[in-house]
Amino acid sequence: MKTGVLIIHGFTGGHYEVRPLVEFLKIRTDWQISVPILPGHGAKPDLSQVTADSWLMAAELGIRQLQKEVDRIIVVGFSMGGLIAMYLGLRYKIDKLILLSAAAKYISPWILLKDLGILLAEPVKKYPPNTFYHLYNYKLRYTPLHATREFLRIVKLVEPYYSKIEMPVCLVQGKEDGIVPYETARYLYEQLGSKKKKFITSIAGKHHICYSEDCYEWFEVVLEFMNE
Repeated sequence: MKTGVLIIHGFTGGHYEVRPLVEFLKIRTDWQISVPILPGHGAKPDLSQVTADSWLMAAELGIRQLQKEVDRIIVVGFSMGGLIAMYLGLRYKIDKLILLSAAAKYISPWILLKDLGILLAEPVKKYPPNTFYHLYNYKLRYTPLHATREFLRIVKLVEPYYSKIEMPVCLVQGKEDGIVPYETARYLYEQLGSKKKKFITSIAGKHHICYSEDCYEWFEVVLEFMNE
């Protein structure tokens, strides 16, 4: 049975947000991994005219393509990508959902910038280069209000249907996340309708959970969940 993994990045972000997990899965599995870049995002962001509908459609195109090539699909969503992953879970046959720092509620992107600045102030080891910080700095300074409203549209679109999500789901949440409060993640976990649920806590983890000090520890737990 061939497995495909669709990984969806966050608001104003790109594939670099989930790169450590992608590299881990490539080393440990032979699965087909897809990380689509949502419209307006990536290395040269332009969020001035994009819509929530365009982000959702990009994710739908990604899962439809995987459906043609694999037998089972796992969807991973980071931050806003977690909301989009849940949206896909309501519309498509998905084997499992993995929600990383899922943005069940919106908080100002300026907090994201502050959180990232603290993260990159530490010695650069497994963290991305300083260009990661500068990229966020640029995007968050010039993120149009229009794009923020579109993000909120996704929050409001998915929120009423948490209980309708019934496939196995694993949530990973950092205790030190300044974007998605830990209590919000626990609330989301309790509201999901899945009978098989797992909640992983990263004690020192901030919002960019794939760069947490303990990321390789919870990567292993998530992989075990994916394989069950």
